[in-house]
Amino acid sequence: MQIGPYKLRNNLFVAPMAGVTDRPFRMLCKKLGAGFAVSEMVTSNSLLYGSEKTLRRANHEGEVEPISVQIAGADPKMLADAARYNVDHGAQVIDINMGCPAKKICNVMAGSALLKDEPLVSQILKAVVAAVDVPVTLKIRTGWDKQNRNAVAVAKMAEDIGIQALAMHGRTRACAYMGDAEYDTIAEVKQAIKIPLIANGDITTPEKAKFVLEYTGADGVMIGRAAQGRPWIFREIEHYLATGEHMPAPEVEEIRSVMLGHLHDLYEFYGDLTGMRVARKHISWYTKGLKDSANFRHAMNQLQTIDEQLASINDFFNHLQTQDTRIQYATDDADANHGVLAA
Repeated sequence: MQIGPYKLRNNLFVAPMAGVTDRPFRMLCKKLGAGFAVSEMVTSNSLLYGSEKTLRRANHEGEVEPISVQIAGADPKMLADAARYNVDHGAQVIDINMGCPAKKICNVMAGSALLKDEPLVSQILKAVVAAVDVPVTLKIRTGWDKQNRNAVAVAKMAEDIGIQALAMHGRTRACAYMGDAEYDTIAEVKQAIKIPLIANGDITTPEKAKFVLEYTGADGVMIGRAAQGRPWIFREIEHYLATGEHMPAPEVEEIRSVMLGHLHDLYEFYGDLTGMRVARKHISWYTKGLKDSANFRHAMNQLQTIDEQLASINDFFNHLQTQDTRIQYATDDADANHGVLAA
């Protein structure tokens, strides 16, 4: 798969997720099979360019190319300025966010709220495409609500203006993350455009990835929440699409190793205190569904130092290894404290 001049290793994308897809997470997903990762959303407000959060989100040091930065806002000039700023600071692809359903984004008419105003969408896309000489991509939803699914019109407009790839979540803004994603609208969009289309929404297994690719005709799939605590899902999907066979589940020791490597990257990236706090949610995701993990996660949230965090993790995984070497995750939240260990 190709975006602009960049040939990707495969058609598996990491979805941009605020507070999740920081540099350590993007690098880990790429290492474990993802072909492309988009940064966390960064503001188009130039007053915030110097903020610690914005500078951290724009940090791509050591990351596998191409570097894609997602920008958000509702003012065409500010978005164009933000695109230029990020390209000057290393971005090789600019992604425009018109898919985020969060109220704090939509209340300022950014994110998926923009889908309500197609003339403004056109102005923004034209301004950003004209502002930079790198590929510009776009993330959208199927529409504003179920009565106003305008993704086909927006997609055709985007292609005509020069957007070079489109990612699409199979829900409306009104749906947020409720209910099931639908893929019929994604299939309609694929029939209407020639640029690469990446399908997103509820892709949680290798089988689901294969189904969505075949059902919609999409060129790639974008994985978000399913990669939280399971960054190896990308290699599992890549292997399944290539062979039709499942990879063995990761062993306990590999999960421990991957998680600890990720945590040390977080400590270094954020500093000890913030890194320790950011690490808590990742530890929770990595261990969700494992035997006795509910008690472990509850205790983890009370710990206040990195040393305590690491010691607790090693104790927990040593306990798991006394039972078996390979893990099969429980699939239901109700089973979170009754994960199955399988040989």
